[in-house]
Amino acid sequence: MLKLDYPVILASGSPRRRELLGRLVAEFHVVVADVDEDSLTVEDPEQTARILAREKALTVYADHRDSIVIGGDTVVALEIDGVLTQLSKPVDAADAVRMLGLLSGRTHTVITGVCVKWPKGISVFAERSEVTFGVMSKGQIKAYVESGEPMDKAGAYGLQGGARQYVTQIKGDIENVIGLPVDRLREALREI
Repeated sequence: MLKLDYPVILASGSPRRRELLGRLVAEFHVVVADVDEDSLTVEDPEQTARILAREKALTVYADHRDSIVIGGDTVVALEIDGVLTQLSKPVDAADAVRMLGLLSGRTHTVITGVCVKWPKGISVFAERSEVTFGVMSKGQIKAYVESGEPMDKAGAYGLQGGARQYVTQIKGDIENVIGLPVDRLREALREI
């Protein structure tokens, strides 16, 4: 576990990020940042991930200036007709079915942006991983969506849950796909 000179706050309500941060820091608090993600989304998925992570961290830091605040945001992007298209959280079950249909049998990119803000500085970075799904039948997609798991996740799936059975390959950091690139974050926190 890392020993840090400041209290640590995770600016995210994600249970997955909470679990992953717990591998690095023994004690931290969670303060969910209230930001309008839609208004901060830009065309480039990596920029979106960085911007959202930064805004979440800065929003929480404004009320906790004696702390290390860690913001994170994960973006799922798929190349469609030569354009890298972002798949955010589904708005409803039909949207989740649509997204999973797009991901079925294809490789997509998962980008997690991270911002670490502390009294003496700020660090913003993004990590990329490539995930390949096997072909999913309509019945498999329907059953997975009916489980409810896809509804609060970018790209309509959670690698740590039921979608894992459909993943055939991961290139890059698996923890990044789950929601927080632990090794890269460890390096950033050591620099503090």
